[in-house]
Amino acid sequence: MARVVVVGSGIAGLVAALRAAERHEVTVVTKGTIADGSTRYAQGGIAAAVFSDDSVAAHVADTLRAGAGLNVTAAVEALCGDGPQRVRELIALGVAFDRDGQGLARGLEAAHSSARVLHAGGDATGAEIERALDDAVRRAGIRVVTGAFLRDVLVSDGAASGVALRLADGTGTRLDADAVILATGGWGQLYAHTTNPAIATGDGVAAAWRAGALLADLEFTQFHPTALRLPSGDGGSRTFLVSEAVRGEGAVLRNARGERFMLDAHPDAELAPRDVVARAIAVEMAAQDGLPVVLDATALGADFLARRFPTIDAACRAAGIDWSRVPVPVTPAAHYAMGGVATDVHGRTSVPGLFAVGEVACTGAHGANRLASNSLLEGLVFAHRAADAIGAQWTDAPDWTDGPTVAAGSMPLEESDADRPFDRTLLQDVLWVGAGLHRDRAGLERAARALAALRMPEPGEDANLLQLGRLVVASALSREESRGAHFRSDFPLPADAVPHHTVLAPLPVPTEVTVPC
Repeated sequence: MARVVVVGSGIAGLVAALRAAERHEVTVVTKGTIADGSTRYAQGGIAAAVFSDDSVAAHVADTLRAGAGLNVTAAVEALCGDGPQRVRELIALGVAFDRDGQGLARGLEAAHSSARVLHAGGDATGAEIERALDDAVRRAGIRVVTGAFLRDVLVSDGAASGVALRLADGTGTRLDADAVILATGGWGQLYAHTTNPAIATGDGVAAAWRAGALLADLEFTQFHPTALRLPSGDGGSRTFLVSEAVRGEGAVLRNARGERFMLDAHPDAELAPRDVVARAIAVEMAAQDGLPVVLDATALGADFLARRFPTIDAACRAAGIDWSRVPVPVTPAAHYAMGGVATDVHGRTSVPGLFAVGEVACTGAHGANRLASNSLLEGLVFAHRAADAIGAQWTDAPDWTDGPTVAAGSMPLEESDADRPFDRTLLQDVLWVGAGLHRDRAGLERAARALAALRMPEPGEDANLLQLGRLVVASALSREESRGAHFRSDFPLPADAVPHHTVLAPLPVPTEVTVPC
């Protein structure tokens, strides 16, 4: 029986814990409470080929098409192939997916060729999944340590040997382990506008990097096209996710003149891939002096909106907006990280004993642009696979990289800006402007210099964000093409060469790098 520490309590962490606890001694560590994290905010649903008129092959094809040539095929096949059985297991655990007169209800989302997206509570899918998994973990008697911040992954003799934690009372402790599973989510707090909760500070990715793990494709952050833009009360604005499923049901985007601008931007209009819709919105906003565009769902009617999207409906009404009568202002916002800790299809990283699952990981399943509603599925599928791989021989998986390894942190400092105190708001603004929806060399180099000039804070969330911000910019500078969620106005087309992955190896960079992904 192995000692297993799972860091994170979203869908990936709790599924990994439940599966691993069947054979091992498991401790779950979470920075907040067990219900904190991104999973409970997931509105759009979970995609899986569970209906008779759908197929795994079709789901694979849709995922590959959305990924813009950068998917790892084996990871896509694992994601879509394992998906139906894993979803059935969620149902057996008590997840109450929505139903209609035909059985399980399903929705259509952008870039899917079939209506295969399952929802719960209309737009509360993540919250329902989190509830059921929390209950299952409690029933299983799995130890859960709350209020514990991941300081570092401990490494002994080249293998992960546990974690160093900072507890809620400020004291430090360590948990020894034979296997560590990172399920800490993404880095949405790098950006000034994000749909992510405040705890999404990339802690697992940064800790894995410091432990010597390889990272991949950090330049690919997906920006959700439609976040509700509301005044924050302090003169700024705050965002609240408006699910892509709203557009799937027929809502349309309009500019300040009331025109449906997506009709000219892509043949699929509002149901185009997310990167296309997000950039089209950004262009339209720039053309109207930064004013937000609006999402017009008025044709769907008040009863339908309240029933199908109760969470969004409540948020709109709390802000004094009746979205059944007037369009709502929306803006793109950082939503999901496709890159992360490089893994194989069993969640294994380049550090023996260290696994990464969910948004913290880069399996290659999403490629350059995640297909809608594949994120919950990824956490579910690869968490299960990682738990089953505990104790198995740690062997190198096939190399899936064919591009250069990038050395991060090499941009020069501007002498006059050296050693500036860290400021999180400044960091978020720098990333939003320089490494957001539209990028070019000049902007990325300015961002790199600005981030290099910031003094590294004491170990914690801010230090992780600064470390990752520098790595994201370095990765984006290295990719001199536009592909998926990464758009360079100075290189507006995909490169002619075979698509490659960007790999970050801990400095100093070795001559040859093999990535298990």
